[in-house]
Amino acid sequence: MCGILGIFNDNKANEKETNAIFKVKEALKIIKNRGKDMYGIANENDFDYQKKIDHLKLHSKETPNAIAHCLHSLVSFVPQPLISENSKNRFIVNCEIYNWEELNETYKLNAKNDAEMLFRLIEKKGKTSVQLTKILDELEGVYAFAFWDVKKRNVVLARDIIGVKPIWFSLSQKNKGTDSFAFSSEKKALEHLNYNEICELNPRKILVYNIKTKKITQYNQPFFSITPELKKPYDKIKKELAGFLTNAVSKRIPDREFGILFSGGVDSTFIAYICKSLGLKPVLYTSVLETKGTELKIPEDYLWARKAARELKLKLKINKIKLEDIENYLKYIVPLIEDSNVVKVGVALTFYGACELARKDNVKVIFSGLGSEEIFAGYERHKKSAESSANANNIYANINKECLSGLLKMYERDLYRDDVITMNNSIELRLPFLDKKLVEYALTIPAEYKLNVTQNNLMASDNLITQNKLIFREIAKEMGVPSEFAERKKRAAQYGSSFDKAIEKLAKQNGFKLKSEYLDRFLPKKIMKLGVLFSSGKDSNYALHIMKNQNYDIACLITIKSKNPASYMFHTPNINIAKLQAEALQIPLIEQITEGEKEEELKDLKKAIEKAKEEYKIEGVVTGAIFSTYQRDRIEKICDELGLKIFSPLWHMEQEKEVMAIINNRFDVIIGSIAADGLSKEWLGKKIDNEMIEKLKTLHEKNKINIAFEGGEAETLVLDAPLYKKKIKIEEYEIVMENEYTGRFVVKKAKLVGKSIMD
Repeated sequence: MCGILGIFNDNKANEKETNAIFKVKEALKIIKNRGKDMYGIANENDFDYQKKIDHLKLHSKETPNAIAHCLHSLVSFVPQPLISENSKNRFIVNCEIYNWEELNETYKLNAKNDAEMLFRLIEKKGKTSVQLTKILDELEGVYAFAFWDVKKRNVVLARDIIGVKPIWFSLSQKNKGTDSFAFSSEKKALEHLNYNEICELNPRKILVYNIKTKKITQYNQPFFSITPELKKPYDKIKKELAGFLTNAVSKRIPDREFGILFSGGVDSTFIAYICKSLGLKPVLYTSVLETKGTELKIPEDYLWARKAARELKLKLKINKIKLEDIENYLKYIVPLIEDSNVVKVGVALTFYGACELARKDNVKVIFSGLGSEEIFAGYERHKKSAESSANANNIYANINKECLSGLLKMYERDLYRDDVITMNNSIELRLPFLDKKLVEYALTIPAEYKLNVTQNNLMASDNLITQNKLIFREIAKEMGVPSEFAERKKRAAQYGSSFDKAIEKLAKQNGFKLKSEYLDRFLPKKIMKLGVLFSSGKDSNYALHIMKNQNYDIACLITIKSKNPASYMFHTPNINIAKLQAEALQIPLIEQITEGEKEEELKDLKKAIEKAKEEYKIEGVVTGAIFSTYQRDRIEKICDELGLKIFSPLWHMEQEKEVMAIINNRFDVIIGSIAADGLSKEWLGKKIDNEMIEKLKTLHEKNKINIAFEGGEAETLVLDAPLYKKKIKIEEYEIVMENEYTGRFVVKKAKLVGKSIMD
């Protein structure tokens, strides 16, 4: 349990201390809960370790560079920053390396713990980016580190490729006009020091900052692969997987008392059963809404957790939080996780309440079942990925792709939230389902062993629970987990704990229509800057609408103008109207021309996104993709290469639900092109309304037309939306038909006009 931070090329603050030394001490105070046993500080000439931050001193203060570290000790520790005796290199790390003793022996490093082993290994074998990538690939565990090569004047930052341990960085300070570089385990520490343009280091990147040139270079780390798929017999795969699962849990068990975040679902119950089979007695921790005396039902996780704990004969502690106390929790938790996203906050309430109890018990390590859904296809979107392939030869083709996609996004969606909550409670979080060897193996298991989907049940509204995470559930039962827990249907934490209901009630009580509007009160800033891939159609407009309403800063729109009307990637009808839409939204627009050649057009997309990153400092990209794996996968690959986060708020949204949401939110959308049997000239230029939806539903039954047009049956054009400051008026148009069912509504002249109260 550690916190790391550093500042380079900072100017002097006063006569006594440089900015760097003074500021890292101030930043340590912001993240001090990450480690209260020992604090350390170093510049290129000196270092010091103390039990209290204010006692840290350096004799040689005239330097603009400094790093610092805070540490919790689980068993024994070596104070950080670590200093090389020969080269004077400095090293700080937040890590749990489970194979460190093996590596220590292999490379004859003579290290006392995992942190020292990693430092010596990098010094010995990681002199180039290629060498460093190679040795990092040998690590089993989680880490985030800064290696300061004093002689070469380089600072190297890296983290585990899933992103369990965080690092944020910045290259500028507000109103300073400097190239000061800073990094920290938590974003809020850099904000406290008035840094801006703060980015989370993408886990697939190794960052190198040159102190002399003040430039950043980033190198790619390879991620997991879903190929080649395992061709072994099912029983052989099951046996090997059981071994990986058992090892993933056992290697993380500390030499002291520990806890398990517990819901009574298959994931946490499986971890508890493994621990029990090893003769251990961890304490189980659950947090739910107190519903006694209210009209709300008893939380589902409360009932299941109690039942499972009795079966396990393990101690269960439940934090029941009253509705009237929830707002006080929100005032603390939302700034802590630095996010007001409704789902993240709902999960955070559940997580924080359980950790609060564990902290009072002086528990220093807690297990979580996070990651199981991703590697074993446990979410609804995994089933939807099969639905999207229903007309293909292989309905399982996209399921492992969906697993891989989810793992790419975990560092933004789940891991930072969970890290700061546990660290704030002085607890080390351990995630056996994100074990490197387990993940590598699980991603290559044939999808039909994870999800039992047939053409007959593809569109069923409520499949049996045994139709997802099949192989894992079967292993759980064979290892002793009773069927009722092994087969329990997935229930997201915010719903199983009833905290989502609590947020909904509080939002209404405070006069807010949306839960997101209520939660935004507790975070007086935008979450992050985003660019939106913008096509002029309904999907990109609605995706923008959702992200804007979730407190994200939409910094720019990105439009690709393809010369090829049959582009595989990009919307082409009336794409010129995007410029008017951007003006109506009062959001800057980046336009990029492409010839529209398959795959080659991706290079032009990458150029446009790179430009958005450089000019508008975006941290992520929003896409309106609903079911197109072809588009989603390629956009994700580009964004990950550029170190950007990816958001697809419409992904696998039910087609009718998406279109109805657009109507209900008073979007003015017309049909811009058609290309499907059943759609004729009369549809072109028509507004999408309730009457049209009924016609589309009939056509869906008859011709299988996707109501949201995700199959390319039609393209749309947005003339007005809630975020538009003005609306678009079409003054001249032309209808061009290629055949009976294929044609375009071509806008030849349009302008912006004012909106009335009714618009």
